[in-house]
Amino acid sequence: MALTLTPGAVSLPQLEQIYWENTPARVDPVFHSAITRAAERIAAIAGGAEPVYGINTGFGKLASIRIDGADVATLQRNLILSHCCGVGAALPESIVRLLMALKLVSLGRGASGVRLELVRLIEAMLEQGVVPVIPEKGSVGASGDLAPLAHMAAVMMGEGEAFFAGERLPGTDALKRAGLLPVVLAAKEGLALINGTQVSTALALAGLFRAHRAAQAALVTGALSTDAAMGSSAPFHPEIHALRGHAGQIDAAASLRALLAGSPIRESHLTGDERVQDPYCIRCQPQVDGACLDILRQAARTLTVEANAVTDNPLVLSDGLVVSGGNFHAEPVALAADGIALAVCEIGAIAQRRIALLVDPALSYGLPAFLAKKPGLNSGLMIAEVTSAALMSENKQMAHPASVDSTPTSANQEDHVSMACHGARRLLPMTENLFTIIGIEALTAVQGVDLRAPLETSPLLKQAVGAVRAVVPGLDEDRYMAPDLAAAGELVASGRLAASVGAGVLPELAQ
Repeated sequence: MALTLTPGAVSLPQLEQIYWENTPARVDPVFHSAITRAAERIAAIAGGAEPVYGINTGFGKLASIRIDGADVATLQRNLILSHCCGVGAALPESIVRLLMALKLVSLGRGASGVRLELVRLIEAMLEQGVVPVIPEKGSVGASGDLAPLAHMAAVMMGEGEAFFAGERLPGTDALKRAGLLPVVLAAKEGLALINGTQVSTALALAGLFRAHRAAQAALVTGALSTDAAMGSSAPFHPEIHALRGHAGQIDAAASLRALLAGSPIRESHLTGDERVQDPYCIRCQPQVDGACLDILRQAARTLTVEANAVTDNPLVLSDGLVVSGGNFHAEPVALAADGIALAVCEIGAIAQRRIALLVDPALSYGLPAFLAKKPGLNSGLMIAEVTSAALMSENKQMAHPASVDSTPTSANQEDHVSMACHGARRLLPMTENLFTIIGIEALTAVQGVDLRAPLETSPLLKQAVGAVRAVVPGLDEDRYMAPDLAAAGELVASGRLAASVGAGVLPELAQ
């Protein structure tokens, strides 16, 4: 069943459903009349004498060149073909489907001037599984994600390439197999398809959804590490966090309290523990992970607005005027992506320190070196910790803000750009690294909890231990470890680790 989208009011959960579940989408038919009215206005301008940018003129630096009415369709076709300059690997199909849904939302606002025929073709492509091959590189995040969106539009014209039924095919063949016909673009339609921030926004949303999954799992593994290290839950007292007032910190502390509630391990050292304070990676989890949660929530608000925005150019306004502006500039997306990247870095950084604490016998309060049952003969989780450090460092290297970079393009007509597209795209490998870091923490924390036997962890954390042990057995002797790390990372990436503790325990993106 296709998800019916209301342009201007699409919710974050709807976008998340499209991304994780590949749900097809369509525009609410109530908006069809507005789409048609704007298309009729564009058609009238195309047949008139007045030059209007992008309708009967050239593009960018060539905007002063008037295009004859008989060449308007050729102008749009040439625009798409000339802009298909993407390079690199194809974007994941889940990203492409999400960006196509975002394009539907933007066109559905009735300010872009495209015919309903184009909207229906995108809907049909999503329904039938025709997914354009879009190279990942080539956008600077201003004047729209021109090159990648041109590759999408090319398939709609019967050009380019698309994935269909597991095959990579010429665009015309993919449409034909799906029972669809290519379109001949009318005035302004090519420009409406490629002006816009949908690629940058889809990538940023994917990074957001993945980062939030990792953030939820990090609270579970952080609580497990706290118990494994026989750390104190006193720093999670609600009044401490209420006195500071940050919502993310308050929510993170509440989750940690709930996760640790009723732990026999914790009860065993409430008295007689000579340690005064735990290291920051244990004690300051609410402050660090909570601050990251606040950043993710702010990014979620920004990206939800952007997902509902009209970002092509020129726009058909409510009074019929067609006005050129700059909504295609993806600065809000770039800044949101930079914030997500920093949050991803910090969630991984503090988790990595917890891993390091647990494998170090000088810090882990009675646990054997590297959590090996026979240290020396066995190296235990020694190199798993090193791998987590490598991934943490790699994420730091990728976290430099993309939004502070710019370079003039298009003969200086487009002289400040956002770099949002690659700023958002780097979130995919960064979150992949984070999934593995949190997965490694799950392995070390559960191993540490196991070594506290006969003491047990809390009822909720026992459910998380069960989820981990369902995919990775306990480490009694050294073995080939790479599959264990991969399985643990997938447990985080799939959301199964976070889900193991039940609904309502971990903070959501929406407050």
